[in-house]
Amino acid sequence: MTKLWLIEPLAQRDDRGFFARTFCEQEYTARGLETRFVQHSISYSRLRGTVRGLHFQRLPHAETKVVTCYKGTIWDVIVDLRHDSVTYGQWTSFILSGENRRSLYIPKGCAHGFQTLSDHVEVSYLISEFYAPDAAAGLRYDDPALGIDWPLAPTMISKKDQDWPIFIPEKTPVIDSDISASR
Repeated sequence: MTKLWLIEPLAQRDDRGFFARTFCEQEYTARGLETRFVQHSISYSRLRGTVRGLHFQRLPHAETKVVTCYKGTIWDVIVDLRHDSVTYGQWTSFILSGENRRSLYIPKGCAHGFQTLSDHVEVSYLISEFYAPDAAAGLRYDDPALGIDWPLAPTMISKKDQDWPIFIPEKTPVIDSDISASR
């Protein structure tokens, strides 16, 4: 059963600072999670209030992501699009920052987006599938059916993200109906 996982690194501290593992194949495997990440990407957002998302890829290119904010702070949002999930159509959010060093494991079948809560934000992504432009999809960040309560008024958002369709359960593309999991 694949779930979201908020990853809290265990820092080994000494007078120099700290050392923390950010990925362990054995730990992911023990939890039944994806361990193969074929793309590693980074985004930079200049201004506080910037919204990116809500993005996903349709089958057969659905992707698992591990998202980490290395600089600044983001309010990370995930929308469950797995028809067999008890949380289908619902969203949840987490604060990720350079200070808390959390990562978020996002399983296939979820749309993902975030809003920057500070200026000059850098976010890293481990992605399990190669980008497939024809499979790229998304949902509107301000979709009334989702009712996402963004913490700030958006200051920047791409035209593409403004133009995504609204969530209609019977018409939104299924990402993977074989993934039956809850958070």
